[in-house]
Amino acid sequence: QLQASGGGLVQPGGSLRLSCAASGSIFSINAVGWYRQAPGKQRELVARISSDSSTNYADSVKGRFTISRDNAKNTVYLQMNSLNSEDTAVYYCNTLGTGGSTWYPLGSWGQGTLVTVSS
Repeated sequence: QLQASGGGLVQPGGSLRLSCAASGSIFSINAVGWYRQAPGKQRELVARISSDSSTNYADSVKGRFTISRDNAKNTVYLQMNSLNSEDTAVYYCNTLGTGGSTWYPLGSWGQGTLVTVSS
């Protein structure tokens, strides 16, 4: 299970950096994704980073969010800039498997970290 942290209350236009920590060196061999779930909505994958550090983003966050990894620290980050109210959600991280063009979570879900964008 991975542990997400770094959420909080931020004003529109602000920034936050989320961290996803693993207990072992799984990030060096697995893709990792950041998901979010807003109230009343389904959980969605917003960013992923592969073992070769290639990245992919949902259209809703492209150009504003950046995912990165530090294998030595067993940590994956999500830098979120230009936040708006639609980014308000609980954010989760998970390792990912793939079946071609489809990515899916491999592990169990942790508690996530709440990001609230509000003035």
